[in-house]
This record gives sequence, C-alpha cells and structure tokens, in this order.
Amino acid sequence: MEVTTEMIKQLRAATNAPMLDCRKALQDANGDFDKAVDWLREKGMATAAKRSDRDASNGTVELYSHGGGRVGVMVEINCETDFVARNEQFRTLAHEIALQIAASAPRYITADQIPAAELEHESEIARARAKEEGKPENILPKIVEGRIEKYKDEVCLMRQPYIRDESINIEKLILQNVAAIGESIVVRRFQRWELGESVAG
Repeated sequence: MEVTTEMIKQLRAATNAPMLDCRKALQDANGDFDKAVDWLREKGMATAAKRSDRDASNGTVELYSHGGGRVGVMVEINCETDFVARNEQFRTLAHEIALQIAASAPRYITADQIPAAELEHESEIARARAKEEGKPENILPKIVEGRIEKYKDEVCLMRQPYIRDESINIEKLILQNVAAIGESIVVRRFQRWELGESVAG
C-alpha cells in the first residue's frame, strides 16, 4: 500500500513522532495506522530506556494535598531541560505521580532502595505464614519469593500499578512520557505526610 503525505501527517498528529519515523512506521505496517502507532510506541519505549541514563537536573517540585489536608505529598521530578520542565505534559505527569503517592503510600522509589534487613524480615514472615498454611517444605522458597515480589510491588513507587490504569505500572507510565517528551525523566525523591501519623524518631 502506498504511504501518502496525508497518512504521515495524521500519524504525526496522533503520536508527535518525527516525520521520518512516521513514514518508516507506516511502511513497516503496510499502511495500517494502528500497527504504525504500535511500532512507534515500541520504538519510543526502547529509546526512552536508552535516555534514562542522561543527566536530568531540571524539573519541578510538585506539592499535592489530598482529603481536605489529611494527606500531603511533595515530590521532586527531574528532566534534562528547563523547556521540558515548563511543558504541560511534564507538569501533568508530576501531578499524577504526586497523586499516586498520596493514594498508594509507597515507601521507596525503586526496589533496590529497600534495606536488606527489611527484605529478610518480610521473608521470615512469608515463610512462617506459608508453614502455618501447611504448604510443603520443598515449595516454601518459591512461595516466599512470590510474596517478596508482591511486597516490592506494594512498597516501590515504580512497581505500583498506576491508579488510573492498572494495566501499567508507574515505571511504564514514565517511559511512555519519556518516549513522547523525548527527555530523561527521573523521580528524585518524595515525602508523604498523613495527619496524625507518628513520626519515627
């Protein structure tokens, strides 16, 4: 099927991808618009992963208050340029991440930030629980491993299912935005406060 300029323009309008990439996507997809969009998204994800090691020192600190001031979140999100820091899509992403933190109360950004002692403690709890449930000794390690992965999904921001679309996690949401915006995006740090919670001394 012949790829027309009109088709390329439509694809560019829908995806914001460069013209040359739109042409290539349509050629590869034999003119099928939906396949071309998928092709661009996959390429964007791959490019986004490559971008993640670039220096990100601009950005924003997003403040969010929830439930009439019952929960407060402050999160620093970085990007590479001041231009993107002022971009509407980047600002929206920062807000969505603050919302996620307010709703899902993660304790870490990534799994490698969880202290080894905490994982060990969780493993012991999981093992004791599995024994209590009468699970056979030979499958205990597998059960413990599964429960630890589930624990990481709960306490790590990047692994949490996105509250607006549980088919993707926060890491994937960020990668989608990196692909669209074209810059590295990093969640640098966050703090979440809940009214009346005890402060660990």
